[in-house]
Amino acid sequence: MNWAYPLSWLELVCVSFFLILYIGYAVRTRRLAAPLGQRGWHLSWKLVLRTVYFSLFLVALLGPAYGVTQQPVRTAGKDVWLLVDLSRSMNATDVIPSRLQKAKAELSQLINRFQADRIGLLVFAADAFVQCPLTYDQSALRLFISTLQTNLVPVGSTDLVPPLELVLTRLEATNRPAGSAARATAVVVISDGEDFGENIEPTLRLLARSGVRLFTVGVGTLEGARIPRLSGGGYVRDNKGREAVTRLMPATLRRLAQQSGGQYFELTDQRNEFPLLVNALNRLEGQAEQVRTVAVADNRYRFPLLLALVLLSLDIVFTVRVIRP
Repeated sequence: MNWAYPLSWLELVCVSFFLILYIGYAVRTRRLAAPLGQRGWHLSWKLVLRTVYFSLFLVALLGPAYGVTQQPVRTAGKDVWLLVDLSRSMNATDVIPSRLQKAKAELSQLINRFQADRIGLLVFAADAFVQCPLTYDQSALRLFISTLQTNLVPVGSTDLVPPLELVLTRLEATNRPAGSAARATAVVVISDGEDFGENIEPTLRLLARSGVRLFTVGVGTLEGARIPRLSGGGYVRDNKGREAVTRLMPATLRRLAQQSGGQYFELTDQRNEFPLLVNALNRLEGQAEQVRTVAVADNRYRFPLLLALVLLSLDIVFTVRVIRP
C-alpha cells in the first residue's frame, strides 16, 4: 500500500480541529444534561460513527494507492539538444567553482522542467560526440551530465560545425508517419564562445531551413581567467610560453542565436539567465502529438470516499435525542 500524497500539516490541522470541536461538543452536552439528571450517553454511537467517516475522508484525501496501472499520456512534445563545450577553457574559474561545473549544475536543474520533452546531450571541442541520445529518462541524463569533464574530448581548437552536423544527421534519421509534422527542435549551445572554427554559415542555414531554433549560453566573464591544468598543477600556456587567459566572447554567441531565430543568454559570476532560457524553451510549442504509456500507481481513493459518504448520510438521516424532557 502506497499513498499518493504525504501526510502534511493541513491534514494534521483538520484532525486537531475535529478532536477539539467534538470534545467541546461532548462536554457541553454533558453539562446541559447534568441538571436534568441525564448523562447524554445516547451520543456515544454518533461519536463512533463520525470518527469513522471522518477518518475515511482523511484516507481518501491522502490517496491510497494499490497496484500499478498503465495510462496513456498524450503530449505535444519537443526535442531539445544540449551542446556542451568541453574545451580546456571551460575549466577556467572566473565562474565559481568553474565554468563547466556551474553549467553542469544549471543543466541538471533545467532538465527537471521538461518532463514531457525528449532531451539529448552532445559534447564538443575539436570533435563532437553524442553523449546521450534523445531520451525521456531524466535520471540517465543527469548521470551523463554529472560525468562531463574536459578530458572526454581530444584537445584542439573548438569547432561548432561537427556538433551541429550531428544534430542535422539525427533529424534526417528520425522516422515519422507520412504527412505528420516534424517535432519542434531546439539546440542549446553552452560555451564561452572562443574559437568556433570557420565556415559555420552553411550549417546554420541548414539548421534554419530545418526549423531548428538555436539558443546560446555564454559562460564566463569579459575579464577572463587563467586555465588550470587538470593534472600536474599550474596553468595552460600559449605558444609563446605565457599563461593563457580565456575570456567570454558574447558577440559570436549572440550572432549565432540571431541568425537562427533564437536568443542569447549569459551565465557569469554576477548573472544567471538560465531561468530566462527555460522560459524561452517553454514558449517553443511542440508540433507533434505523441501518445506515451506511463506506469502510475492506482489511486483507490473512491472506495474510502464512497463509504464515508454513506456513513455521513446515515448520520444525517438518523437523529438522536440526547436530552429527554
